[in-house]
Amino acid sequence: MIGINIPGFKELRLTHLVLDYNGTIAAHGRLIRGVPEKLEVLAPRLAIHILTADTFGTVREQVSPLPAHLIVIPPGDQAQAKCAYVRQLGAELTVAVGNGRNDRLMLKEAALGIALLQAEGAAVEALLAADVVAPDILAALDLLLAPDGLIATLRS
Repeated sequence: MIGINIPGFKELRLTHLVLDYNGTIAAHGRLIRGVPEKLEVLAPRLAIHILTADTFGTVREQVSPLPAHLIVIPPGDQAQAKCAYVRQLGAELTVAVGNGRNDRLMLKEAALGIALLQAEGAAVEALLAADVVAPDILAALDLLLAPDGLIATLRS
């Protein structure tokens, strides 16, 4: 669990980390360098969930060594499926990270939504739905490891 009290925003008691795959922790179907190590450090404090449509067909091979639950979302309304998954976990206990249009609902639903603007870009809807925008996945994960930056950014 990660507890963060953000004056004028909310008190967070996070137990789940929900990550989009492509464009978030992976680029062109391959994990971004440094992500596995950060997830190993976070795993004792947060249950890690990776949600994806597996666009490139590489996710199982790429994430199998990670301390994470993999959920491959079938074709259809992926935004609703991701949001429903966050609700099922308990949105008030969840931090969600993503960059795509299909991440917008889970970013808004989660207690803390972090949008990323990295190599594959970011959908405007995702940016607007998030509480915070980070320049890359490593910076986003660092916000959870050392939350002073979150406090400084989100407090009233």
